[in-house]
Amino acid sequence: MPTILHFADAHIDMANYGRHDPESGLPMRVIDFLKSLDTIVDTAIEEKVDLVLFAGDAYKDRNPAPTFQREWGRRIIRLSKAGIPTLLLVGNHDLSPALGRAHAIEEFHTLEVPHVHVISQPVFLKPADIDGVPVQIMALPWVSRSGLLAHLGVRPGAAQPGQVYEELESRLTELVETWFEQIDPNLPVIFTAHASVQGAKYGAERTVMLGSDLVLPGSLVRDPRLDYVALGHIHKPQNLNENAHPPVIYPGSIERVDWGEVADDKFFVVANVQRGKTEVAWRQLVDIRPFVDRSISLDSKENIDQHLRETLPPSDQLVGAIVRLTVEYPRDWEALIDDAALREYAQEAFEFHLVKRPQIEARVRIPDDQTVGSMSALELLDLYWKASHTKDDDLEALNQLASEVIADVQRNKDS
Repeated sequence: MPTILHFADAHIDMANYGRHDPESGLPMRVIDFLKSLDTIVDTAIEEKVDLVLFAGDAYKDRNPAPTFQREWGRRIIRLSKAGIPTLLLVGNHDLSPALGRAHAIEEFHTLEVPHVHVISQPVFLKPADIDGVPVQIMALPWVSRSGLLAHLGVRPGAAQPGQVYEELESRLTELVETWFEQIDPNLPVIFTAHASVQGAKYGAERTVMLGSDLVLPGSLVRDPRLDYVALGHIHKPQNLNENAHPPVIYPGSIERVDWGEVADDKFFVVANVQRGKTEVAWRQLVDIRPFVDRSISLDSKENIDQHLRETLPPSDQLVGAIVRLTVEYPRDWEALIDDAALREYAQEAFEFHLVKRPQIEARVRIPDDQTVGSMSALELLDLYWKASHTKDDDLEALNQLASEVIADVQRNKDS
C-alpha cells in the first residue's frame, strides 16, 4: 500500500507584507512560506513516503527571481537526495503565457534531476515512469486554453466560448477513458490536476462557476474507478467527495496568501492509497502567521479611540500578526481618529493596516412637493446647512445672520 504526500499552491515568493530578514536577505513573508515547505519536506523524509505529489503553483509569478528559484530548488533537491520520487505539476502561475518559453520549474526536467518528474502535459504514468512506485497516475497540469486545444486536437473557431469548453470537456473525458483502458486493475489509480472542479469553493465561500478557465466536471473526478484525486489551484482545503470513494482533495495553499484566507487553517495530506480504499490524514501546518481582520462602523463621536482599540484583540494577541482594521465613519469625523495611537497599540504586530472609509451622507433633497423656484432663500440655505452637517448650535446664528444679509440686500434694491 503506497503512501503519498500531497500538497499544492506553495507560492513561495509571496512578499506582499512586512520587511526583510537581515541575515538571509529574504522577505520575512517568503521565510514564512519556506518554513511550511520545510515542514512538508521534513515529513516526507522522516516518514519515508513512497511518493510526493505537488499539484502545481510553486510561485506566484511566472518569472520568479533567481533567489526564490534557489530556495525552491534546495527543498526539492532534499527530496531527490532522499530518493523519494517527486511529481511536480506545472500550475497556472508557473506557466509562461508566451509560446515556446520555459515554465518556472523547467530546470528540473532540463537537468534530469534524479527522482524528480516534471509534468507539463497531460500524461498517464505507470510504475516504470515513477521509479517503480506501485501506482498509476493520470496527470493533468495546467494547460493554457490554446495549449489544451492543440493537445486534444480541437479545432479553434467555435462561435461561442461555451461551445469550445463543451468540446474540451468531451475530449478530456475521452482522454481519461483511454487512460482507464490502460490501467492495471491490481494497482491503485491516482488522478492529479491543477484545475478548478465544478462545485469547489474558494476561500470566501464563492462557488466555482464556469468562466475563463476550464472547469472539470465533478463526475470526472468522483469516478469510483479512481482511488485518490490530488488537486491544486484552489486555496481552500476541502474534500469534494466527503465520506465516499475516492477522496477528492484540495489541500489548499501552504500559507495564507491574502485576506480571503484569513480564517482558513493550512494543510498538506498524507494518504495510504490502495485499490478501492484510501486512508487520508490531513496534516495541519501549525506555525502559520496569524491574520487578524476587524471592522467597525462608527456611530458616535464619543470615545472613538477606545471603540477602535476594543474592536481589535488584546495587544498581546497581535504580536507577529498581520492586522487590518477597517473603519467606516462620517467624513467630518476624520480628525477624531488618532492614527498614531492605534499604531502604537498594534506596534507588536508584524504589519498593521488601517483602512479608512469615510462615508459621505446622501445629499439632502428638496421635498417632492416643492421646487427650487418655490422656496425662499432662507429655506434653501437651511437645506445647505443640513447637507454640510452644520452643528445645531450654529444653525440659529447662521440663519439670523443670513436673514440680516438678505434684508440688507433687499433694502438696497428698494432704495
